[in-house]
Amino acid sequence: MNFGILSIVPPIVAIVLSLITKEVITSLMFGILAGGLIFTGGDILVAVEAVFDLMGTKLGDNSLMLMFLGLLGALVMVMNMAGGSFAYGQWASKKIKSKPAAKLATAALGILIFIDDYFNCLTVGAVMRPITDENKISRAKLAHIIDSTAAPVCILAPVSSWAASVIAIIGDTGVEKPMHAFLGTIPLNAYAILTIITIIYFSISKTELFSMEKYERNDTSKLETAEDVGYVHSDNAKVADLVVPIVVLISVTILMMLRTGGYFSGDAEMAAAFGDANVNLSLVIGSVAALVIAFIMYIPRKLVSFRDFMNGFTNGIKSMVSAIVILTLAWTIGGITSDAYLNTGGYIAGVIQESTMPMAILPAIIFVIACFLSFSTGTAWGTFGILVPIMVPILVHTNQMGYLEIILAAIFSGSVFGDHCSPISDTTILSSAGAGSDHIMHVSSQIPYAVICATSSIVGFLVAGFIGNDYLVLPVGIVVLFIIITICKRITIKQLGENLQ
Repeated sequence: MNFGILSIVPPIVAIVLSLITKEVITSLMFGILAGGLIFTGGDILVAVEAVFDLMGTKLGDNSLMLMFLGLLGALVMVMNMAGGSFAYGQWASKKIKSKPAAKLATAALGILIFIDDYFNCLTVGAVMRPITDENKISRAKLAHIIDSTAAPVCILAPVSSWAASVIAIIGDTGVEKPMHAFLGTIPLNAYAILTIITIIYFSISKTELFSMEKYERNDTSKLETAEDVGYVHSDNAKVADLVVPIVVLISVTILMMLRTGGYFSGDAEMAAAFGDANVNLSLVIGSVAALVIAFIMYIPRKLVSFRDFMNGFTNGIKSMVSAIVILTLAWTIGGITSDAYLNTGGYIAGVIQESTMPMAILPAIIFVIACFLSFSTGTAWGTFGILVPIMVPILVHTNQMGYLEIILAAIFSGSVFGDHCSPISDTTILSSAGAGSDHIMHVSSQIPYAVICATSSIVGFLVAGFIGNDYLVLPVGIVVLFIIITICKRITIKQLGENLQ
């Protein structure tokens, strides 16, 4: 059947409700139900049956991904309880004697903990807060560093909860090599990379921007009582207790990707093997290996007891329930809008083909839409869970798959923007809590940096689109970034009435 304009109702319902309610799970559920009612001609009983049958199919097809998310949550929890992150903090406190060094060390720890944004937010602040306080770094700045090395780093790391989710969503749209497609988006993910560049630059710069500079001079962003990190950790851990399980996770996952991709059997070259790999199975085995190593490292040395290790295992799985629910609903709404059901992509593709809008500006437009949606809802996962299933079928139906990587990069960039700086984003809230910073002061002082990176990204996507070279996104974005930073620093200096260097 041709459902015409009705085929776009499910994503519109999901988007509009998410903007109104600021809650993506309920919005996705209503969008899915709306799609089921349209597909079944308004028969609510048949619609419910169809929706849950589709959801069950998606859960079965992606069971390995769900296993990985649970195992990752377990690994994060037991690593926290063992105290490896706090051992890093103790080691760093002996080495760090300056403000730039403290900022860089905080950023380095945030980048090191790239496997999950919650893991980052719940540990970096608690670990580095005494060190940054000692070096007179404001809590707002600490929260900014934590937030900027959470989602922006996770979306760039091929082995992370974020990468796993987006690869699953990409694969669910019918893309044959989702891992290959994701890897192709990394150098094009302008917002995430520019955010990291900004953090490094301002870690060594003597001048911050606007209200952040005021907080750096007189920190009023500090809370009298910092939030509890949510777990009890050992005081006898070493830095290796943090580093080794992460290295094992990455190493075993990479080796398994090469194995499942046919590299060791001689069936494929290394690059092709990564593209053909069974990513979900590789991640599961990598996670199991990391948990086994963690068990061997922690239990004999009594960093955690056997009982606490197993409790941490189950509590870590529980911490991933929200992510699993969002992923499941994203897969389901992607299924209800697929060719087999409403064929939303085919309809929108027809509209685009009949329009005069050039494809060159589509990445920039998608980036802005993703920014708006993610900022309004506070979730990146919900945003790319909505947009990826819509945009990939459009590219298929318009024979524009050459734009796949740049469009995906635009979605991921825009999605990270909202997750990074929206006041209702969970990672933004956790960053404030972890740093012991007033939340509104964190948000207000961070937004100028985020807007600068977003503006630079828009220009990069536009220039790359019109010239026809995707890889110009980042170089153009970097040039624009430093031009805007220079202007903003001059404005800040003028506002303060001082000649800072």
